[in-house]
Amino acid sequence: MGHENITEFILLGLFSDENVKVACSVLFSLCYVAILSGNLLIFLTIRGSRLGEQPMYLFLNYLSFLDVCFTSTVAPKLITNLLAQQKTISYNSCLAQMFSAHFFGATEIFILVTMAYDHYVAICRPLHYMVIMNRQVCYVLVMVSAMGAFIHSILQVLIIIRLPFCGPNQIDHYFCDVFPLLKLACTDTSMLVIAIITTTGVLSILTFVTLVISYIIILSTLRTRSSEGRHKALSTCGSHITVVFMFFLPLIFIYVPTVDSVSNDKVFALFYTMIASMFNPLIYTLRNTDMKSAMRKVWC
Repeated sequence: MGHENITEFILLGLFSDENVKVACSVLFSLCYVAILSGNLLIFLTIRGSRLGEQPMYLFLNYLSFLDVCFTSTVAPKLITNLLAQQKTISYNSCLAQMFSAHFFGATEIFILVTMAYDHYVAICRPLHYMVIMNRQVCYVLVMVSAMGAFIHSILQVLIIIRLPFCGPNQIDHYFCDVFPLLKLACTDTSMLVIAIITTTGVLSILTFVTLVISYIIILSTLRTRSSEGRHKALSTCGSHITVVFMFFLPLIFIYVPTVDSVSNDKVFALFYTMIASMFNPLIYTLRNTDMKSAMRKVWC
């Protein structure tokens, strides 16, 4: 099969109103700068201090790095397209963008799950914590997250590569994603849509449910702790739960189909491509005393 005739796509973007576009390009540029500076600040602080020796901060370090990569696959194109006359993207770039977005996004999901596991071990099995979460285990968990994400992303690309594209080439989105591309294929893709919704949708929901259950177990364990220990554990878990909700809920909305899904999808996608990445550094630093003191040491 392969792509017939079409060598490039046109990204319709978020808005059609010209006045809104200029304002939004400024707004998104500021968001992007905030994402880069906030996440790099966390990344360099953990690298430059002794926090990186603790598993939780090792994972947080990867999460910050992934936030930067994930947003960078989508944001620059989104910002330039708001101002550009020609909003085209070549077929190959489109596939590359789709692969990268899925790869970094899925890795981030797996790292969030790993962080929940880390919290669970720290709170429910504190005496065995250093044995269970040793350096090797942490690196293996990160590697497994990346490998799982790679398999997921390659599958998305393989689905699209086999489809013929011969008709309209306008993607009703601000970046290349599976659903908008399936709509443009010159063949019946209803079975593929169902397959993707079941696999990715079920995966997102299962992961989310697993995270929620793990936190219910953690919170019930905390009832037996001293108030100081409980407060510290709650503030750590609280920030993680916030991030998980900001990232997962929009994802679940996108992969659980509705009647008028695409126009809503674009808004939901903004949450996990831009907004979650922007708030992660704030959520993890403002509520975290170790992080604040490390920042003072590293930067002052």
